[in-house]
Amino acid sequence: MRQTWRWFGPRDLASIDDMVQAGVEGVVTALHHVPTGAVWTPVEIATRQQQLRVMKDGSPSGIEWEVVESLPVSEDIKKQKGDWRQHLAHYRESLDNLAAAGIETICYNFMPVLDWTRTDLNHKLRHGGTCMRFDYVDFAAFDIFILERAGAREDFPADVVSAAERRFAEMSDARKSALSGNIVFGLPGAAETMTLDGVRAHLSEYDNISADQLRSNFVAFLEDVSPHAEKNGQRLCCHPDDPPFALLGLPRVMSTEADYAWMMKAVDINANGITLCSGSLGSRPDNDLPGMMKRLGDRVHFVHLRNVKRESDALIGSFYEAEHLNGDTDMVALVAEVLNEEARRKAEGRRDHQIPMRPDHGQDILDDLGRKAQPGYPTIGRLRGLAELRGIMHAFAHPTLGLTRA
Repeated sequence: MRQTWRWFGPRDLASIDDMVQAGVEGVVTALHHVPTGAVWTPVEIATRQQQLRVMKDGSPSGIEWEVVESLPVSEDIKKQKGDWRQHLAHYRESLDNLAAAGIETICYNFMPVLDWTRTDLNHKLRHGGTCMRFDYVDFAAFDIFILERAGAREDFPADVVSAAERRFAEMSDARKSALSGNIVFGLPGAAETMTLDGVRAHLSEYDNISADQLRSNFVAFLEDVSPHAEKNGQRLCCHPDDPPFALLGLPRVMSTEADYAWMMKAVDINANGITLCSGSLGSRPDNDLPGMMKRLGDRVHFVHLRNVKRESDALIGSFYEAEHLNGDTDMVALVAEVLNEEARRKAEGRRDHQIPMRPDHGQDILDDLGRKAQPGYPTIGRLRGLAELRGIMHAFAHPTLGLTRA
């Protein structure tokens, strides 16, 4: 696996020097400052590439921008409203500009409104560190009693509604405000400014869009951009829903193995591929991550390795971000399947035989606790995860185990 690291640009608290010292082989980044739907110009792409090539003392870093995460799909495209056709044209143009710069792997998602959802961004752990957590009862309390979304009560089991009512009655105003802010943080660019009325307005745009309609719009997007990426020698890889179940009455279409099988069949070319995120998919007990890698691996173009600990056996329930090797996903088995797929591709002579991987998320530990980094992206917590994953990779590469690293 190609060991990569997500970087949020010059304002990221993890520096170029930090990445070099961590031993990463490539960088995952995006032009977060460019508005969704606009073109990523050659100048902006080249600027980001140059930023990555230089360390603080001016010496070459030796690392390059290898994976885009994300080239965002606009809400207009997802809804097929407004400027969606122009946004599609801009998406293709951005792909062309990235290809001209030598960037071939592009991650994106097709989640409506919310990019990801957590109820707590700093959940206290027994060892004193913190992590992100999704509490299903807290979320129900927000949806039913704070957002007051029409029909919200009917979307939850009766016991969860009762628990949410009790939880809400005990909440201080400060906790209600914090809960709302944590959930709204998943709205791109809206973490500090989005009001509840703004959230309601976003949700109302999907009142007449069913899951089937969203799938149809998704296929239209794939039919437009995937052949273009294939022509460019690029690989698109769709990130799963996070968490992988319906929230706020919104349709979700990328939550299970069946969803990915459907997507691959809908546009059956190599460029239409998968970001296998073990954390997002692992939030559901019915998602078998090693099995998914084995069965779908031919089209897995990017891997996010992180772990979650589910707090119940329910299909939809609470979970928290666990250490990379200590959650509910068998990370050793998953890494083994990724390495098996790489070996298979190498034997076939595929140019893309090495799959980029990044240690996704991490717990805030040690100096992370005072840094206030991007939620889920602490420097030391991710470094611990990378070290653990790197250890698995090196163990499998040892001659006595019979696996050769691609």
